[in-house]
Order: sequence, then C-alpha cells, then structure tokens
Amino acid sequence: MNDTVLIELRTEELPPKSLKQLSEAFAAAVFSALESEQFTTSDSVCTPYATPRRLALTITGVVGRQPDREVERKGPAVAGALDAAGKPTRALAGFMRAAGVGFEQLHKTADSKGEYFVARRQKAGEELDVHLAEIVGQALRKLPIPKVMRWGDSEHQFVRPVHSLILMHGERVVGGEVLGLQSGRTTLGHRFLSAGEIVVADAAGYAEQLAAGRVIASFTARRAAVAAQLDAAAGKLGARLNPADGLLDEVTALVEWPAVYAGEFEAEYLEVPQECLILTMQQNQKYFPLLDANGRLLNSFLIVSNMQVDDPGAIIRGNERVVRPRLSDARFFYNQDRKNGFTTRAMRLGAVVYHNRLGSLGERAQRLGRIARSIAERLGADGNVAEKVGLLAKVDLLTDMVGEFPELQGIMGRYYLLHEGNSPEVADAVEQHYRPRFAGDALPRGNIACAAALADKLDALVGFFGIGQLPTGDKDPFGLRRAALGVLRILMETPLPLDLADLISDARIALNSQGVKLAAVDQALLVFMLDRLRGMLRDAGHPVDVVEAVLAQQPTRIDLVPARLAAVSEFQKLPEALALAAANKRIANILKKADDDLPEPDIALLEEDAEKALFQRLLLIAPLVKSHVANEDYTDALQALAAVRSEVDRFFDEVMVNVSEPLLRGNRLGLLKTLSAQFNAVADISKLAV
Repeated sequence: MNDTVLIELRTEELPPKSLKQLSEAFAAAVFSALESEQFTTSDSVCTPYATPRRLALTITGVVGRQPDREVERKGPAVAGALDAAGKPTRALAGFMRAAGVGFEQLHKTADSKGEYFVARRQKAGEELDVHLAEIVGQALRKLPIPKVMRWGDSEHQFVRPVHSLILMHGERVVGGEVLGLQSGRTTLGHRFLSAGEIVVADAAGYAEQLAAGRVIASFTARRAAVAAQLDAAAGKLGARLNPADGLLDEVTALVEWPAVYAGEFEAEYLEVPQECLILTMQQNQKYFPLLDANGRLLNSFLIVSNMQVDDPGAIIRGNERVVRPRLSDARFFYNQDRKNGFTTRAMRLGAVVYHNRLGSLGERAQRLGRIARSIAERLGADGNVAEKVGLLAKVDLLTDMVGEFPELQGIMGRYYLLHEGNSPEVADAVEQHYRPRFAGDALPRGNIACAAALADKLDALVGFFGIGQLPTGDKDPFGLRRAALGVLRILMETPLPLDLADLISDARIALNSQGVKLAAVDQALLVFMLDRLRGMLRDAGHPVDVVEAVLAQQPTRIDLVPARLAAVSEFQKLPEALALAAANKRIANILKKADDDLPEPDIALLEEDAEKALFQRLLLIAPLVKSHVANEDYTDALQALAAVRSEVDRFFDEVMVNVSEPLLRGNRLGLLKTLSAQFNAVADISKLAV
C-alpha cells in the first residue's frame, strides 16, 4: 500500500530561535532513513511542520512494505583473508559467521583500495511498522540540540517534555514507542481557541484538521501569514516595517494562529536614539517598530499575538503598558551616559582586560590609534584624526547603553561623540569601524573610517594568530574569519591601494612595541587571508582555474585582484592560450628539478637558432610586459605574451634543455626561468584549464 506517513511529536513550548532548524533537521533525517530503507518512492515528498508545541512531518508515497532486495556486506581484504593453504583466516571465518554465509557464498570485488570479500544474500522486505518508531527515535537523537532535559520520573531526554506521539500511515495508526510514548492519532489544537482533542482521521489531512483547531501547522505558511498581516497593518498606518527577518522567524515560532495589532507609546521617548528604541522593542518585547517614509521611528509598533479576538483592546493596552518600562530604561541609560561624559571614559579602558596575553582595552586602543594613523597617512588622509578615532573607538563599550545592548557598540559611540562636540568625521568613523559586521553589510565610508576599520580587524587577526588562537573547524570564538573577510572586502571593494603584507606588518609592529610576544605570523596570516579570498571569489562566480591562476602568485595588492582576474579571463579566450599554458606547465616541471640560483641567460652561450630567436623575442617583450604590469594594464601584458607563442613552440621542438655540458644546460634553464617570470608576471597561467 502506497500512502502518506504522518509523524507528530507534541511537546511543551519549544525554543523559538531554533524551532525552524529543529523541524527541518527532523524531517530530513526521517525522510533520509525511510529512503535508505526503500520505503519511499520516486514521487515521495516530505513536508515539515512546526509550531511552538509540536514537531511534525508528512511524507507522501510511502509503501507499507519494503521490496525484497539483495543486501551486500563488505568483508576483509582478500590478501589477508586466506592462509598459505588457501583456508579462511580467523578474520574471514568471523565475518562469515556474522554475515550468516558459507565460504562458497562469498564474492570478490575491488575498489581503489584493493580486492576484498563481500557477502550477498537476499533479504525479504519488512513491514513499515517494524521500522518507523526506531527511525523516528534515531532522527530525534541526531537533532542539533545543545542541551536536553528529563521530565517526571522518566529517563528519556529531549529538548522539552513530550506529551503525545502520532505515527500514522494513511488512515491507520502505526504501532510503536518513542520517548516512552505509545503512538496514537490524537493531538491538540490551539491552547485557547480550540476545544478538546483532535482525532486525526487521515495522515494526508493533518494540516487541514489542525487549521480547524486554529493552528497553522506549517512554519513556512505561518511565517507568510504573519508577514502579510504585518505589511497590511503597517500600510493602514502609512508606515513601513523596520527590516527584521530574524525577529519574523522568532515570532513565527511563538504563535500558532497569528493576529497582528497596533500599539503606541508616548512620543517623548523619541528623544532617545531610535536604534536604542528599536532594539529594545525587538529584542525584549518581540514587537515590530514602525518607520516613516524617511526611515524615522514612529511612536507606534505592531504586536504579533497568538490570540485572534474581536476586541483586541485589552491585548493592545497590556502590551503598551509592558513596553513603557523598557523604553524608560533606554532613556535612563542614554541620559546617564551623556551626563557621565564620554571621552573621559577613555582613561578607564586600561582597567578592562581585552585578553590576558594581548593586554587591556587601553593598550588595544593605543595600538588601534597607531595602526589607523599609519594606514590613513598611506592613503593621504589626516593621521591625527585617524589616531583619535582609534583611541576612542572602544570607549562606548564602557557605557550603560552598550552594556545593556552590545549590538549598539559603535552606534552609541557616534551619538555620544556628537553630543560632546566632536567632528562628524570622527563620530562617523567610530561608528563605522566595525563594518562590515556580516556578509553583505555596508563598508566604512571615507579613508579615516576605512583606516580605523582595518586597524581594528588587523589587530585582532595578528594578535590572536600570534598567540596561537586560530579558528578550527566550525569554531571561531574571536570572529577571525569574519575579520579577514572584512579586511579583504574593504581593500578590494572600496578599493584601497594598500599592500596587505605591509598592513599585517604594521599590526605586528604595534603589538611588539607593547611587549606582546607573538609567534611568526606574517606568512601564515597572509595564507589564511588568501584562502578566505579564494572562497569569496569563487562564491562571486569567478572560474576556479582563473582564481587559482591569480592567487598562485600570492598577491598582496588586493585592490588589483579584480583587474588580474579580468585579464586572465580575456587571455583565456586567445587562440594562443592553450599552447602557452601547456608550455608554462612544462617549464615549471623542468625548473622544479633545477637549482634555484640559475644565471641570467648569456647571449654568447646560445647555439641553436631556436633559442636565439626566443632570447631575442624576450628582449623585445620583457620591457613591454613590465610597463603594462607597472601601469596595471594586465590585459595588455598578457596579450603581449601571446606574441611569443611561435618561438616557444619552436624552442621545445628543436632545443634539448638538459644537455650534458653544464654551462650550456644552465644557460638554457636560465632562459626558461626568464620566460617563466614573464609568463607569471600577472598570474600563473599554468593553472588555467584551457
């Protein structure tokens, strides 16, 4: 029988920030297991469901019984499975017992690691009922749950207590036990808007039956409903929503039957910077602030309630009453911070530890000022202003507002600096030195802000690399990958004519000047950052071979990388590209076996006409290539190299490089080394797949 499977686990309130992830992981694990056990068909579709009090899924096209099939079990390698007399060793005998086969039933097969024995036997298909509960239990154990809990006197564990279990195939209940619960067909609807148990008659009608009980079971459908109601409510007020996808997901995970209502607060609170009010409403109360057409905060907000009622007045008044103390706290923090002074707090940075091996925040501020000054002066900007930004960049970490809302670091620094009469250039740079905070975030604007942003990220990168605190696997506690990507984006997208190796050196010198002991860091950090650049360029759609050709040279002028990529892509289209790339690979292989200190080619030692012709061609194109590269005309430089193709082809056809006479051999290797340097002036074209 081919029918829909329904699985529902009804629980206490699930963690809202991870509900979507738990739901998708649960559905994927169950579907994968049923597929591997051959219970699904080619038309099977898995649909996850998730509400605050349940994880569920349906899978269409599930058969009630597996097909009969051949099962293969891998055994020991043939080479070690038989003794000198050709008899099975103990290892092979144990494998046969475990597989339930005799020696005559074994087969030999091979893979890249060699030949081995396998046992094959026919296995009769089993009923879905035999497997479903175990599959569900295994899927639950695999979920990404950082902390589990027990409930009652049970030893079972899950992220929240579980109250009921549904396992159905079509219209029938599939017997089984999961987390100590026997499967059935009953569930509950909305906590307040639904009366009594819901008896699920058919797995395929699950979502419709829950909707009758005032529950939108699908997370995706419920999110869309919330978003539509929010847009409609904002439109009625002539306002627009502050973008907040994360909040939308979280609120969706808190309601089963959403209804949106509008509330207000006193306009006097708008004297507080709107970022503070927006954050407290979103983070503490899960409200959606409203903005006018110019992006200014209005004294109204939207509430997503789990109660759809005819008269929402009590709900609205209750939420308005709750939000006022939060807004009052924000106003208090803001006024206290301004009263206590901002720039004077800089003297307190020395009392706050940044890292026990990298000094205090005060010492870090001194480094940021020094590095920012150096970068700004390279860019022709005012070094004094850049140094001031570096010294003040972290002061707002000591304010009450940032202590309550760390997300406002930099933003509050700007407000407080302007309040004390500092220039907009300094205040804006303090705010922007954290940019980019995440993928796709805006970059800092202007040379001063860029200098401060680069100083902040380079100090962290060099410092933590220098004390051995490198990212490992998916762990990056100090955000070094994000910092590296930020540096690369600023250099490449602004763009800035700065050498990455020099920037790394500046940061290392600043740390060393304070007596910080660092391991050798420059080359390791450069390789790390170029690896991040490799990923960035591939994600941007650049061909892998073009990226590898450019990065093989370990470029340190990141602002010039896009031009090099474009030039290599154009070179790839030339008819000479194939032959020259192949020749460059051949030259590279030859030079690998040669000494590093090869001499410059000597015209007096050239004997063959072909090597003389190549030498003369190189004399002609070398100044041209050098000039184009110096002027950053990389396309012209590579096109100039295309003119050497005929001489290169003739050289390899007519000249023996590794002759016995040492002077002659060294001279020809030197000629190839000179040619290789020209080939690789822009990129290592031997990496191209042409």
